[in-house]
Amino acid sequence: MNLFRSEEHARRWSEFNPNTADTILPVARWAEIFATPMFRNRPRPDFVSWLASDEGVAGRRELLAMLPPGAKPPAAS
Repeated sequence: MNLFRSEEHARRWSEFNPNTADTILPVARWAEIFATPMFRNRPRPDFVSWLASDEGVAGRRELLAMLPPGAKPPAAS
């Protein structure tokens, strides 16, 4: 993840890819995304099992709903 001072600065970056422009979000928005249960529960020793639980499925749905289209895995689009 790269942090830029503005969208314009990100667009001027030499490695900018226009296909990922919808993933340019404010840091506060990314902080909300990384605060979802999917990220909060990663340290759990049973994380893989947790993913298959009702709580894990709900956490994944919440995460996918918050992600911009260009950041979603192909199967979730």
